Amino acid sequence: MTEQLLIRLRKIADTDHEIFPLLKQRYSPHVFKEERVADSQLKRIFEAARWSASAGNIQPWRFIYAHAGTDAYAKILDCLANDQKRWAVSAPLLVLNAYEVKSETGEENGNALFDLGMCVGNMTVQAQYMGIALHNITDVDGQKARELFRIPQEYEIASVIAAGYYGGDLTQLSKSLQQLELETRYRTPQSGFAFRDNWQS
Repeated sequence: MTEQLLIRLRKIADTDHEIFPLLKQRYSPHVFKEERVADSQLKRIFEAARWSASAGNIQPWRFIYAHAGTDAYAKILDCLANDQKRWAVSAPLLVLNAYEVKSETGEENGNALFDLGMCVGNMTVQAQYMGIALHNITDVDGQKARELFRIPQEYEIASVIAAGYYGGDLTQLSKSLQQLELETRYRTPQSGFAFRDNWQS
């Protein structure tokens, strides 16, 4: 059994209640296999995005994606904070995520960022089904991204997704990130965030 398979098995969530297996298996790695994500697989991931829930069916999400080795990839990578660049460069695919701030009537769309989050959630589960990991990065220079890609003012830049197949060489990572890859996953128990009838502190 390979080290990477052992890591994936260790990362399976130890849930208190049974949930959909893909959700248990999903985690956000800091290193990926060098294998290119095929365009046919990208179409499936973006089809999952297309059919995400959207308030008023506005569908405010927009994506710019680029494969490793291209100028566009280098531009997206350049929009990340230095500590994120160091590991994200191993991803064979980067996706810049944006959302339209206003509706067609010119009114502020207060649901837009929520819709983008729902959309990326759909993409994440679809990708997991295909053995592709998505790691969402919010430490992004939105102004630089706007200038590099000529993104209109009515769109806000939210994050970048580093995507690729689980695997890769852990020695590419810093010691602290290697340790993070090996650690058991932890989540706050339901009692800490799901309250019946009234707020609990």
